[in-house]
Amino acid sequence: MTSAAAPSGDRARVSVEVAVTLEEAFALFTDEIGLWWRRGPRFRAAPGDAGLMAIEPRVNGRVFESWTEGAMEHVHEIGRVLAWEPPHRFTFSWRATNFAPAERTEVEVRFDPAGSGTRVTVTHSGFASLRPDHPVRHGKSGADFARELGLWWGDLMRAWWLHVRRDH
Repeated sequence: MTSAAAPSGDRARVSVEVAVTLEEAFALFTDEIGLWWRRGPRFRAAPGDAGLMAIEPRVNGRVFESWTEGAMEHVHEIGRVLAWEPPHRFTFSWRATNFAPAERTEVEVRFDPAGSGTRVTVTHSGFASLRPDHPVRHGKSGADFARELGLWWGDLMRAWWLHVRRDH
């Protein structure tokens, strides 16, 4: 998908800069995703503070959450890694819990040099392929939906930025 051809509301893009190398930024984002990805029903399928979030570091690896409730193990596969190019970028498919089996969107995470650190840019796209009244939109469309999605990713990227600051 190219940015010029993306219809209104198809994507959201959020960037943050951190004072670590590309390699460190990539590792802190991917290896430690379970430590910084926010918890709660807005961000995770697992109830409360339960669960592990992880990325299998290879093309076709899973991006998933797992947790145990009572004696029952649960795994929610968010998506699959489509591109794995450390320390510059990775891309994965994204499926919200309310997606039908064939529905998916795409998240690209880029790591670029910026001054004495790294700029991390998350672009979540592909919403134009979902019907206008899809529940993932929460009643919003076009630019309003893209803005809400950008705020959601902004909350996550702030959590990651704070995680990086604590570690370094």
